[in-house]
Amino acid sequence: MTGQITPCLWFNNQAEDAAKFYTSIFKNSKIESMTRYGKEGFEIHGQKEGTVLTVQFAINGQTFTALNGGPLFKFNEAISFQVLCDTQEEIDHYWMRLSEGGEKGQCGWLKDKFGVSWQIVPAILSKLLSDPSRSEKVTKAFLQMKKFNIEKLMEA
Repeated sequence: MTGQITPCLWFNNQAEDAAKFYTSIFKNSKIESMTRYGKEGFEIHGQKEGTVLTVQFAINGQTFTALNGGPLFKFNEAISFQVLCDTQEEIDHYWMRLSEGGEKGQCGWLKDKFGVSWQIVPAILSKLLSDPSRSEKVTKAFLQMKKFNIEKLMEA
């Protein structure tokens, strides 16, 4: 579809593993297609013929491309994916699964085992922060958290 935005995630050589990992975590997801390096361009890409080049996958209707582009680029926090959650069970699930082998940070941030940054956020947070009578207390509460706790935010 023309005009559709598809995030492309540059991996060294873990594109297939990453796509399988992400689609195992999100219920409404699937691997859609895979391409492989051929003989052409070996002198440029240096990849063995048949090695995975790209994996196209979808999570909740959002298409992603995972690219095995080599070790030239690394992920950092300048780009992250927010997962808005309605329940504590969803927060717990995504926090636990996405942080497996990765790093847990402050205020709902984590890095997965591939170095991709995620924010696991209660969907109600923006509403709580936009309420002038609660904003300060909610902010004080969530600044003390790694994984968000909806009940404690509601109490603030």
